[in-house]
Amino acid sequence: MDFYSLLGVDANATTAEIKRAYRRLSRRYHPGLNPGDRAAEDLFQQISEAYETLSDPQRRSKYDANGSRLREAIAEHTFEFSGFDFSVRAEGPQAATFTELFADILHPLTAGTAAEHGADLHASLTVPFLEAVQGVRRQVVVTRQDVCSACRGRGFVQTSEGRCGHCHATGKVRWAREHMVFSKPCAACAGTGKLHQQRCEVCSGHARVVRTEAVPVDVPAGTDEGARLRIAGKGHAGRNGGRTGDLYVTIQIEPHQFFERHGEHLLLRVPLAVHEAVLGTRLEVPSLDGAARLRVPPGTQAGHRFRFKGRGVPTASGARGDLIVEVTLVLPPVVDERSKELMREFGRLNHIDVRRNMMV
Repeated sequence: MDFYSLLGVDANATTAEIKRAYRRLSRRYHPGLNPGDRAAEDLFQQISEAYETLSDPQRRSKYDANGSRLREAIAEHTFEFSGFDFSVRAEGPQAATFTELFADILHPLTAGTAAEHGADLHASLTVPFLEAVQGVRRQVVVTRQDVCSACRGRGFVQTSEGRCGHCHATGKVRWAREHMVFSKPCAACAGTGKLHQQRCEVCSGHARVVRTEAVPVDVPAGTDEGARLRIAGKGHAGRNGGRTGDLYVTIQIEPHQFFERHGEHLLLRVPLAVHEAVLGTRLEVPSLDGAARLRVPPGTQAGHRFRFKGRGVPTASGARGDLIVEVTLVLPPVVDERSKELMREFGRLNHIDVRRNMMV
């Protein structure tokens, strides 16, 4: 099985191209989209294996290097030409391919027995503004490859000695290509014709099974937009005893109706009527700890800021930022003549050239 062909990419494909191919195939063969389809599940496992290998630079380099040893492996392999059989002509889908003929050569080159780390998984989680500031526990649903519990990740189970059904206890398997017949030792029983173990039926010999689970995610208080949380051991299971990958969750935060976050500080814009700004007033403003009382002195200008110490966002050290309240002015909808006259009178009594500094 060629991993590049399986993903439908060229051998010189970039990591980004490999990731795009994996996502495209996952959307098609994901077990969640093909419930009960064992073939789709098996193919998804192969696609995931190909992605794990080719997305990791070291594993990809090792996989590519194995290709250069293919000819040597074929030359040393003990298959033999068994002659011609003119009673049957094997062609089309009935004919064996050379990939099948050398399957037990290719497979050890890619599978191996060395421990391999499982691939990491990535997910995103959107949380409301206040939950991100105050901290919350949420869940993300992921589909991951886990160690098969039936065979304990070995891909086979021990059985009492029995007859090898793959080669019909002959110790050899045969392939036909048109009229040519080839034979070689049976890889399933190592040419003995007898079996002491058999492929695990639960995982079809893959040693891993696909499962979907809800993973709890603790979002710490003060988490900011784009934060990346690591949940250890919730990625794909490794092979041959290799370490399980991790799950990385990227946090996205919904905007709040009133508050804006600036680092560890919160900004709150509070509208004031003109007469409140001129005469001064007392009012309550929202904060993370409930209502806070604010005294606005007479003559407060638009854009003036008031600061409440320790009422902002929690930090990793346990301290908290500040709540900053910025004043904005809201003009009244002057519609009646009496209101207009009062505004004219106000202008005459408080005549100030507010644009005097704009002259060139």
